[in-house]
Amino acid sequence: MTAWLIVTAHVTDREGFMAGYAPAAAALVEKFGGRYVVRAPGAQQLEGTGGGGASVVVSEWPDKAAALSFWNSAEYAAVKRLREGKADVSVLLV
Repeated sequence: MTAWLIVTAHVTDREGFMAGYAPAAAALVEKFGGRYVVRAPGAQQLEGTGGGGASVVVSEWPDKAAALSFWNSAEYAAVKRLREGKADVSVLLV
C-alpha cells in the first residue's frame, strides 16, 4: 500500500538548507524509490498550531517499508546532519 512522508519545516537558514540538505535529500529520495508530490514554502495554518509559515514536503513511496528503508539508511542519517541548525523539522509517515 502506498505510503507518504509528510514533512513540515520551519527553515531558519533557507540558503544553507537549499544549498546542502535539499539536493542531497532529493537524490536519496529518488535512489530509494520515492518521489516528491509537494515541495512548497509558506504553509497557511487553518486549524491547530505549529504549521503556519512552514515549508511542506510530501514524498510518495511504494509502501511503508520503502519509506522506512530510506529514513533509517546510513546515507540519509549523514544527509540529515546537513539541516542541523537550519530548520526545525517534523515528519509523519502515513
